[in-house]
Amino acid sequence: MNSPTTTQRPLVIDVAGTALTPAERRRLAHPQVGGVIHFARNWQDRAQMQALNAEIKAIRPDILVCVDHEGGRVQRFRTDGFTRLPSMRTLGTLWMDDAMRAVQAATAAGFVLASELRAVGVDFSFAPVLDLDHGGSSVIGDRSFHRDPRVAALLAQSLMHGLLQAGMANCGKHFPGHGFVKADSHVAIPVDRRSLKAILADDARPFEWLGGTLAAVMPAHVIYPRVDARPAGFSARWLQAILRGRLGFEGAIFSDDLSMEAGRYIDGQLLSYTDAALAALAAGCDLAMLCNQSVGEGAPLDELLEGFSVAAADGRWQPDAAGEARRRALLPTSAALDWEALTASAAYRRAVALLPG
Repeated sequence: MNSPTTTQRPLVIDVAGTALTPAERRRLAHPQVGGVIHFARNWQDRAQMQALNAEIKAIRPDILVCVDHEGGRVQRFRTDGFTRLPSMRTLGTLWMDDAMRAVQAATAAGFVLASELRAVGVDFSFAPVLDLDHGGSSVIGDRSFHRDPRVAALLAQSLMHGLLQAGMANCGKHFPGHGFVKADSHVAIPVDRRSLKAILADDARPFEWLGGTLAAVMPAHVIYPRVDARPAGFSARWLQAILRGRLGFEGAIFSDDLSMEAGRYIDGQLLSYTDAALAALAAGCDLAMLCNQSVGEGAPLDELLEGFSVAAADGRWQPDAAGEARRRALLPTSAALDWEALTASAAYRRAVALLPG
């Protein structure tokens, strides 16, 4: 195996069910696969999830096991003892009544979220949402803390502190802000026609204020035509000139799901999965994610992995040691408590008690 300084693992893929198939074992062993993302279909119970993740880690010990597990309606695991976490809007509403109670609750939510996931072998969750609640976005909606960027940033920072207490990194999404547009980027291509000045003064402020503590960022599958004709996740201007250059962000950048409707349309054409991943990485992403393509034969995943092998061989893609270091920095560095020890701990019990009902 090559050393981390010469090998980059920029691809995040998924698996179809509650245990691995031979094809999935082969895909996870591919030299460019650095992450796996779980969905509700991968969940049966805690024992099964722990066994699945142990099987994944046996193939690739340094793989990042991820999940979208924010709280509210975006929570993949909800049974067998998992706490039903509040939506972020619930925390923002609490802020309006009792700001310090909301800060406590947000920290508690982050701790419970991360400690429960880590107890079943999940390393990382794509949280918190930093999008602002402008009132018209069905895909963001109650996933947002608040309309006010100051409230959103402070509550997100508190949730991130709770994640950190449980040994988990964080991911702010969706840069520079998805909450203003109404279209759902899972099925359409949202367009935000505001100026760069307007976006930086409002929706992007949480990313600016939290830039020094965010471990990772996920850009929006949104086009901001007054800034760049490409969606933010494929835009070197957004990712390199603005996020890294102007805002000083130094953590990892994930693409959003490349299977989404907005995920492969660049410059007016629909790209292959391989070309979309290469375009995201060339724009400044460290990791490119393709979700929900393992069900059935998994041909799109095989297409991506084969395409990447070819791109690496013919020089269209070169590994980036800094990007790989940023990926590895997201892996937990402390041992997780098992479920019984966790649920018996005073810290966990206090955190659960602080969650809003």
